[in-house]
Amino acid sequence: MELKEIKELIKLVSETGVSEVEIERGDFKIAIKKIEEKVFVQSTAPAMPTQMIMAAPAATSTPLTPVAEHTSNLITIKSPMIGTFYKSSTPDKPAFIGIGDEIKPGKVLCIIEAMKLFNEIESEISGRIVKVLVENASPVEYDQPLFLVEPM
Repeated sequence: MELKEIKELIKLVSETGVSEVEIERGDFKIAIKKIEEKVFVQSTAPAMPTQMIMAAPAATSTPLTPVAEHTSNLITIKSPMIGTFYKSSTPDKPAFIGIGDEIKPGKVLCIIEAMKLFNEIESEISGRIVKVLVENASPVEYDQPLFLVEPM
């Protein structure tokens, strides 16, 4: 099962009245349970230990929302998951993006590590990076603002 499919299942459980979903495909098994407005995911696969992911309830807004302050023309790019934020693929490599850089859809902005999986976070918009809101190697929460972007 792909990460995208797991995210969709988490979103389904978060947004609906369903409190539990269990799916089994061959040797892979995943169970998603909603407990007190938190969603827990437990999956198993051959030669892999049991994994547990805790995700916050789905937000009612889209991941890209305008910032309300004096920066009303800017767009905030938020974290799609809980994990550790990295500006580059390795400590000795340059950051994927910096202040003033132009971005387009599909451009890798950062990496978020969750459960020893390194997830590249790609831009969904075109624009120019105005501010990076998170320090390298720091923990991030679901829906936490990561970047401010001036749309183009």
